[in-house]
Amino acid sequence: MGMPSPLPPRDGVGATRLHVPLTGAWPTVAAYMVERFFHLDPERLLLRFDRGDIVARDGSPLTRHTPLGAEEFVWYYREPAVEQEIPFTEQILHQDEHLVVVDKPHFLPTTPGGKFLQNSALVRLRRRLDNHDLAPIHRLDRATAGLLMFSARPATRGAYQLLFENRQVQKVYEAVSARPTDWDPDRFPLVYRNHIEKLRAQVCVQIDDEREPNSETLIELLRADDRVVHTLLRPHSGKMHQLRVHLAAIGLGILNDRFYPTLTEDLPDDYDRPLQLLARELRFVDPLTGEDRVFMTRRTLQEAPSRPAPGP
Repeated sequence: MGMPSPLPPRDGVGATRLHVPLTGAWPTVAAYMVERFFHLDPERLLLRFDRGDIVARDGSPLTRHTPLGAEEFVWYYREPAVEQEIPFTEQILHQDEHLVVVDKPHFLPTTPGGKFLQNSALVRLRRRLDNHDLAPIHRLDRATAGLLMFSARPATRGAYQLLFENRQVQKVYEAVSARPTDWDPDRFPLVYRNHIEKLRAQVCVQIDDEREPNSETLIELLRADDRVVHTLLRPHSGKMHQLRVHLAAIGLGILNDRFYPTLTEDLPDDYDRPLQLLARELRFVDPLTGEDRVFMTRRTLQEAPSRPAPGP
C-alpha cells in the first residue's frame, strides 16, 4: 500500500514525495534539498519553503529552518521549466468504469518525467476525463506509438496489473527497419533471446551474452521491398527496450532509433522522423468479467511498405 500524499493532485499531477535522511551533515531539511537539487537556484528553492509549498506527512508546511531529522518524507509539487508542447493528441479507443485504452502518438511520454509534465499521456487523460485515480497499467517508451492501457479505479487496478505480471496479455507490435544488404526473408519467423539489464544512470540497456536469457521475442515478416523490412513482433517478456534491442541484434535496427544499435547525439525531437515502432494489439481475458478483450491500434507506421512480401 503506497504512502498517501497530504497534497491533492494539481492540474492532473500528483505531488512528489522525497525521502530525507534523518541524520547527516545538513543542519536543516532545506539545506539537504539545496544540495540534493544542486541544479536549481537555491534562493528559489528556499522561497518555496517560505511560501509553505513543501509539507510534511500531515500536510503541515516546513520552513527553511526545520531541522534535519524532523521529517523523513516531504511532499511538494514539481515546478518544471517552460515545457515543450507535444503537438499530437492521444485517442481514446475504449472507456469503462475500470479501464481506459488509448492510442498514444509518438513522442508523448506515458507518465511525467524529465522535461515533460503536462505533456504526458497520464496527466493529459487525468485532466481530460477529470479522474485523478487514473494510473497506467503498463508503459510505452516515449518514442513508441500505439496501445496504452490505464486503470480508472484503484479498487480493481491490481487485477489488471497481475495480467501483465503473469504474462497473460498477448502484446503485438509492428516495426519498420532498413533492408540490410544481406537480406534473407527465409530466416523468418524466428525467436530471439538474450539477457537484458537496465543499469542506473545509463539510457541504453546492457546486454550480457554470458547470462541466461531473460527476454524473448517472436519476430515474423509482414512485408519487405527494396528499401525496408516490415516485421510483426510478439514479445514473451517485457524488458526495457526489448524490441529495439532484439531487432538491432539481428541486423534490423528500427528506423529512426537514436539508441540502438548506436547511441546518437541527444537532439531536439524531429517530428518528421518518428521511431518506426507501433504497439498494435492487446489481447487478454478480463479478470473481472471473463470476457475476451481485444484492442487494436488505428495508427500506422509511415515508413511501412505497401507491397506484400513475396511468397515462398
